[in-house]
Amino acid sequence: MKKNIYALSMVILLGLFLVGCSPTNNQSNSTNETKIEESVEETVSVLVDTEFGQVEGVSEEKALIWRGIPYGDDTSGENRWKAPQNPKKWNNVLETKEPGSLALQFSQNGAIGSEDALNLDIYRPNNNSKDLPVLVYIHGGNNQTGHAQEISGKSFVSNHDAIYVSVNYRLGVLGFNPLSALKKGSDEENSGNFGLLDIAFALDWVKNNIENFGGQKDNITVAGFSAGGRDVMAMLTSPLFKDKFQNAISFSGGMTIADEEKSQEVFATALAPLVVEDKVKDNKESAKEWLLSDDEEVRSYLMDLESERLAPLMGNAGIRMEVFPHLFNDGVVLPKDGFDTTIFNDVPLLMLTGQKEFSMFGMFDAYFSESYADGTIFTDETKSKEFEFVNTYGGQLYSLFNVNDSAEKLIENYQSPIYNMEISFGNNPDNIDESLQALASFHGVFVPLLDTDNHNYDVFIGDSYKSEGAKGMQVAFQEYIYNFIKNGDPNGENVPEWTQWTKDNKKNLILDADKNEYSAEMEEKVFTYEDVLVNIDQDSTISTEQKETLIKNVLNGRWFSYDLDKKYDNLSNFYK
Repeated sequence: MKKNIYALSMVILLGLFLVGCSPTNNQSNSTNETKIEESVEETVSVLVDTEFGQVEGVSEEKALIWRGIPYGDDTSGENRWKAPQNPKKWNNVLETKEPGSLALQFSQNGAIGSEDALNLDIYRPNNNSKDLPVLVYIHGGNNQTGHAQEISGKSFVSNHDAIYVSVNYRLGVLGFNPLSALKKGSDEENSGNFGLLDIAFALDWVKNNIENFGGQKDNITVAGFSAGGRDVMAMLTSPLFKDKFQNAISFSGGMTIADEEKSQEVFATALAPLVVEDKVKDNKESAKEWLLSDDEEVRSYLMDLESERLAPLMGNAGIRMEVFPHLFNDGVVLPKDGFDTTIFNDVPLLMLTGQKEFSMFGMFDAYFSESYADGTIFTDETKSKEFEFVNTYGGQLYSLFNVNDSAEKLIENYQSPIYNMEISFGNNPDNIDESLQALASFHGVFVPLLDTDNHNYDVFIGDSYKSEGAKGMQVAFQEYIYNFIKNGDPNGENVPEWTQWTKDNKKNLILDADKNEYSAEMEEKVFTYEDVLVNIDQDSTISTEQKETLIKNVLNGRWFSYDLDKKYDNLSNFYK
C-alpha cells in the first residue's frame, strides 16, 4: 500500500514540480475562525471603476473576487522584450470572473499560456470595510512557470479585513533575457529583467486603483513564494521599486542573482539550436557567436521567433541559476554588487522557511526520481541512506539560505525590523499522515496555512492539516500575516510574541503543531552553514564515493550551495 501511495504522489508531485511547485487552486469554504463581521451577499458591488475601464467580478458568501484584470498590454510582436505598457482602455464593462491568461510557459502538455498575460486577480472580503491593507502576491515557479492562481486569497480575505492581489508576469526567456542584441531600448529595458519590470508596473497599477476596491494605496505588502520570494528579496535592492511597497514577505526566497555576462553565454547556447534549425547558421558554435553579437539581424530573428519554440528553453532548472539564469546584476534595475549593496528599500521584512525545504527537490532529482516513483527509495537501504543524506543537509542549507543567511547579509545596512520564521510541522511522524512523512516540512509547507482550501497537495499531505493542532496553527499563521501587512509587525493579542531578529537576538519563530495544539516559540538556530559543512565532511552513514557523487550531482549548483560547491571544487562561479 505504501508503495502505491508514493507512486501516485510522484505523479502529482511531478505535475507540481513542472510548474515550479506552483499548484493551481481549487476552492471550498474556509475552515478558519472568522475575524471579520458576517456579511450579506452583494453588500459591496462587484462593478468597480479602474483607470482603464469598469470591471465586474463575482460575489461569493464571504469574498468578492475579480480575476484576470489587465494591468498591461499585450507583450508580443514589437512589444516583446520591451517595458510593459498600459492596457488599451475599454468602454464596455469588462467581465473579470474567470482567470486571465497565464504567461507563456512549458508544461507536461507542451507550451501553454500567452504573451498577452499581464493581468492580476483581486480578492476582498464581502463587507463594507474600507482602507484595507493590501497584500500583493508573486507566484513561484523558478520564474519560468506558474500563475496567479497558485495560492488563492479567498480563505485569507474571508477571515480578515484585507485585500489580496495575485500577479501574472512574464516568465522564462520572455521574462528574462540579457542578450546584447536586445539592448536597444531604455536603461530599464536593457537590463533584461522584464519580469521585474512587469511586477513593478503591476504595483503601480495597484497603487493607482486599489482604493476603488477598498484598499489602502499607501499600505501595500509585497509577498512571494520560492522564485517569487527571491524576486521580493531582489526588489529590496532595486531602485526601480523605491516607495512601491511598505512591507515585504519572502516565503522560501533567499538571495541569489545572476552574473549578466555569464548569463548571455547560457542564453546563446540555449537558442543556438533554433538558429541552426532555421538554417540561419550552419552549426551551433557559429550560431552562438552570432547570438552573442549586437547585430540588428539577431534582434529581428529573436523578435520573429514563434513563442511556442521559446517556451521549452532551459527547462528543468531545479533551483539552479546556471541552468536558467535570471535576476541580472545589470546596474540599473539590480545593482552591480547585488545583495552586497548597502542601499535597500528599507521596509519591515518577514522571511519564512520550512526546515526540510530540499525534500521535494531531492526526490525530483534524476538520481532519486525513479526510486521514489517505485517506492524503493524507502525500502532499499542504500537509496534510503543516500536520500536521508541529501534531505538532511540540503534541508539545513536551504533553510539557512532562506532565512538566517539572508538576515546576516542584510543586518549591517538594514534599519527596519526583520522577522524570521521556521515551520517544523511535518518533521514529527506522530503528528502527520504517512504520505507526508517523506517530505516533512517541505518547500511549500506554509501553503495549506495561508490558503486553507488548497487541495493540490492532498495526495501527499493527506489529513495532516486537519487535526485540531494543525487548525490552530492555520489560524495563528494567518493572524501573524494579517498583523504584519496591517502594521508592519506580526504581533497581536491572539498569538505568542514574535521578536525581531537582530545581531543580539538571532532567534526565529518556530511554528509547529501536534494533534491537539500548535506551538510558536522563539529559538536560535543550532547550526551555521560552517557547521553543516563540517557535519557533511564527517558523515559516515554513506561511503566516501557515494558522498562525492551526491555532493557533486544532487546538491550542486543550487541556490543555497555556493560555499558547498566552493569547498568541493565544484563551483561554477555563476551566481552570487
